[in-house]
Amino acid sequence: MCPASAWRRPPGRCRTWWDKVERVRDMSCVNQLDPWDPKRLPEESPYYWKGSPQVLRRSSLRDEGRLILVDLFSGAGGFSVGFEQAGFVSALGLDIYTVAAKTFMEHHPRAGFILGDARAVTPEMLLEALNGLRPHVVTGGVPCQRFSLTNRKRNDEDPRNYLFREFIRLARFLDPDVLIVENVSGIRSAANGKFVLEIVRAMEEAGYRAHVEVLNAADFGVPQHRKRIFFVGVRPGIEFRWPRPTHGPLGEHPWVSVWEAIGDLPPLGPGESAHEYHLPPQTDYQRRMREGAVLLGNHESPKHPKGTSEMIANTPPGEPMYEKFRQRIRLHPDRPSPTIVAGGIRPQFQFGHPTQPRGLTVRELARLQSFPDVVYFHGGIVQGRVQTGNAVPPLMARALALAVRAALEDGFDPEEHGVPLRSAVTRVALF
Repeated sequence: MCPASAWRRPPGRCRTWWDKVERVRDMSCVNQLDPWDPKRLPEESPYYWKGSPQVLRRSSLRDEGRLILVDLFSGAGGFSVGFEQAGFVSALGLDIYTVAAKTFMEHHPRAGFILGDARAVTPEMLLEALNGLRPHVVTGGVPCQRFSLTNRKRNDEDPRNYLFREFIRLARFLDPDVLIVENVSGIRSAANGKFVLEIVRAMEEAGYRAHVEVLNAADFGVPQHRKRIFFVGVRPGIEFRWPRPTHGPLGEHPWVSVWEAIGDLPPLGPGESAHEYHLPPQTDYQRRMREGAVLLGNHESPKHPKGTSEMIANTPPGEPMYEKFRQRIRLHPDRPSPTIVAGGIRPQFQFGHPTQPRGLTVRELARLQSFPDVVYFHGGIVQGRVQTGNAVPPLMARALALAVRAALEDGFDPEEHGVPLRSAVTRVALF
């Protein structure tokens, strides 16, 4: 039996759309411009839902006094996992990416979900999916590929750059106390800072005070250097303070290294897989990641040709594997990973394993993003790379969630949960 079968296939109503996605793989309509031309229309994943938005599931949660999150542009649910670790409950996800929808819905079985393009989602759909709940916080990891400095086709005029307006439109209807938008730090230089100013302006026009900051995931216990810009909008009267780093030079703990994160996972050769743990957890980080996990999922190595495996084996840890793509390195076991990226709609392996002649498994990528092992990523190796690369690291989201909870709940002290806050209130620090 394939170990993936231990995770549930979407039942009933959900099965219909998933079966339809499995049948649709037509890649014949890509335009004929040079593949690296920024003016080329973006190639869409065949896993994007092409039909009208659908409420796949209504939330079965009840208002029991807990803080409620709505996760727009949710992907696999990094925001939701992190916020739930901080005491929130995720009531709704929304995304166009069918494989990520399956991953999200399985890990959040009581949350509602809307599948489709946010531009076509109506307030009535939100009401149906929330089933009477009112959110306290609305988050959005708005698509960022066209702002990324690693994207050779970076284009300030890509229509997807303006999806933050859809986030604001839907959030205004939901009327939460706090809005949070996450994006790549490269958005600061896109169009001379125009998009940063527009997001701040949109939040303020919606009645929120905007706070803007760039945070590094490694500073909050994620074994990866990943700088992302966060926009936090709060209603007047709510005092928000950013979380203070817990790791690295400004924190009390050293950064978590690659080996501290993945060293307990079974060794693999190219094309091999493992479904059980062979060792007990060796570090606090590994113990945290394995909490509640029985099966080891997503630990399947890419099927490299012999030449690729030899190239990885001959590359010293921390050094580039390719002369022309120097960002593709063999990871150093004693350092945090560089930023994990989605890599387009059919990504190749990005990093080499520090001690084995192969690329990383999806489980290793998930570990470096701080996703616990109980989160199973559907869609296989390639789509697992996309989901992990697009996600907000849960431990980073957790630190932000604890800061938000302190702003919303009198007497709540996030330092008791290991995350201190900055002493001064920062509103907008754009550059």
